[in-house]
Amino acid sequence: MRHLMSPLDFSVEELDELLGLAQDIEAHPDKYAHACDGKKLATLFYEPSTRTRLSHEAAMLNLGGSIMGFSSAESSSAAKGESVSDTIRTISCYADICAMRHPKEGAPMVACQHSSIPVINAGDGGHQHPTQTLTDLLTILNVKGRLNKMTIGLCGDLKFGRTVHSLIHALVRYEGIQFVLISPEELRLPDYMRHDVLDKLNIPYQEVVRLEDAIPKLDILYMTRVQKERFFNEEDYVRMKDFYILDKKKMRLAPEDMYVLHPLPRVNEISVEIDDDPRAAYFKQMQYGVYVRMALILTLLDIHVD
Repeated sequence: MRHLMSPLDFSVEELDELLGLAQDIEAHPDKYAHACDGKKLATLFYEPSTRTRLSHEAAMLNLGGSIMGFSSAESSSAAKGESVSDTIRTISCYADICAMRHPKEGAPMVACQHSSIPVINAGDGGHQHPTQTLTDLLTILNVKGRLNKMTIGLCGDLKFGRTVHSLIHALVRYEGIQFVLISPEELRLPDYMRHDVLDKLNIPYQEVVRLEDAIPKLDILYMTRVQKERFFNEEDYVRMKDFYILDKKKMRLAPEDMYVLHPLPRVNEISVEIDDDPRAAYFKQMQYGVYVRMALILTLLDIHVD
C-alpha cells in the first residue's frame, strides 16, 4: 500500500508514468469511466477548499466511484476533540482511499501511519501540497512540451506557499531547471528550502523583488496569492497583499511562449484582464488537476486499465 505525502514519494520515472496516464485519461475518458466501480473516496478537509476537494471528488466520480467526507473540521468529530489518528482509523472502515487537508504540518503523515487505506496529502499547513504539484507538472508538460531546461519564476508568498515548496522539490529532479524567486523580503523562500534543496543540489537561482525585472527571462511564471490565513496579524497582511499585481502592462514584457500558472484562488495578484491572454494557463490548470488526480487514485489503488 502506498500513500502520497510529498512529490518525492514518486521517482522521476514514476512521475512520468503518472503524467502519461493522466494524458491518456484526458484523451480517452470513456475508457476509465468504470475503473473504480464500487470504490469509495473519503475527503477529510479540516481547512476550506474549493478546487482541491472538488477535483478529488470529480476525479473519483469520473472513474465510476463514490465519495464521502467533510469540508470543515467543525462538521466532523474533530470539533469534539477527536485525534487525526482516531479519525483515520474510523475512515479506514468506510472508504478505500482518503484525501486529507489539514492546517497542521505533518497531520497527513500521522494519518498514513495509522491508516489501512491509501492517504493523499491534499495540503498540510505551509509544508507540502503534492497533488497541486502533480497538477502543475502536467500543466507545464502540456503547454511547454517538456519538464526540463526551463527558467521558472515563482512570485508572491514564497515563505508560506506550500505549492511553491512542493513544486521546487519536484522540478529540481529534472535537468536544466533554474528558478527566479520573486518576493518581498518578508516573504522570501525559507532558508531550509534555499540551503537544503537549491544550494545542496547546485540548482541555479536568483532572488529579485521587482516582477518586471524577472518576466523577460521566464518560460513559466508561477503566481501565488499572499495567504491571509498564514499571517499572525492583519497589519502585515494588508501591507503585503497587493505587493504584486500581474496586468497587461507587465505581460508585454513577457516572451510570447511564457505561460502563467496559479494554484488559485487568486485575490488581486492577477488582473482579470489577463484571463483572455493565450498565455494564461491557470484555468486549464484546474481541468488538468482532475485528470492527474484520476491517475493518482488509479495508481494508489493499483487499478490498471488496458
